[in-house]
Amino acid sequence: MVILEAISKNFFLYLSNNKLLDRFAKRFGSNFGADKIVGGETFSQAIPLIQQLNYEGLVVTVDHLGEFVDSEEESRDRAGECIRCIQQIASNQLQSEVSLKLTSLGLDISHELVMENMELILKEAQKYNVTITIDMEDSSRCGATLEIYKELKKDYPNLGTVVQSYLYRSNEDLDDLNDYQPYLRLVKGAYKESGKVAFPEKKLVDDNLKHLIKKNLLNGNYTAIASHDDAIIDYTKQLVKEHNIPKERFEFQMLYGMRNQLQKDLLQEGYTVRVYLPYGEDWYGYFMRRLAERPANIAFALKGVFSK
Repeated sequence: MVILEAISKNFFLYLSNNKLLDRFAKRFGSNFGADKIVGGETFSQAIPLIQQLNYEGLVVTVDHLGEFVDSEEESRDRAGECIRCIQQIASNQLQSEVSLKLTSLGLDISHELVMENMELILKEAQKYNVTITIDMEDSSRCGATLEIYKELKKDYPNLGTVVQSYLYRSNEDLDDLNDYQPYLRLVKGAYKESGKVAFPEKKLVDDNLKHLIKKNLLNGNYTAIASHDDAIIDYTKQLVKEHNIPKERFEFQMLYGMRNQLQKDLLQEGYTVRVYLPYGEDWYGYFMRRLAERPANIAFALKGVFSK
């Protein structure tokens, strides 16, 4: 069973990087179950979903899907989309943050370009008091992402980022970030990585996530625990109880369309629960990585095919 899961994970991670299939997916639309975990192809389509989630007591972070932009023009278009998203969050009074990827804003093109785009986005976010989270991508971009985060955090307090527990470097990254009083989303990680940079075994990844959660919370920093794993969630509950950490200092985050009952249960227990709601035409890579994470997610895809 473990071997089959490993094969399945590697297969879907391989597919997530296939450019030909990505182009086909954009033309085909968000079928094959992707509409079960993606909020639509435009932010306007996502607004009613956010309103419903807010009505239920859940808060949200939205992400305009897309990464690895290789033209300056497209990176500026992506920045413009983030700005329009912030404005619509404010005008519709949505309880939502915005997540973004630096490769969609020109990280792979030039430092000057990505910083210019981020400054425009963060100034707009500051105007409307909307929090922005810089998503973490693969390990080759981790260092650059964290350096940009630290540079921007000095002027924009409503800025968070992500640390992945499957990377060996993450414990030192937490030490390095602590002086910035970071708002951190702690996750296991969803990219295919070499054993030279990442823990190869699930137990080691899980143990490191628990360590990072404890460290960041005891450092007094706001912490988002982004996991569907019951063991991680139970660990966090016990930890905050033992150390009298108030519920205002942390939140649980889960993906839209997954573990819905658990989200409701945590909400009823008085915890803050934030739903990660992606939208956009570039849903393919995100969807493949979700299939890679849990074999059970494949059922969403099959259900999507036969319910069309």
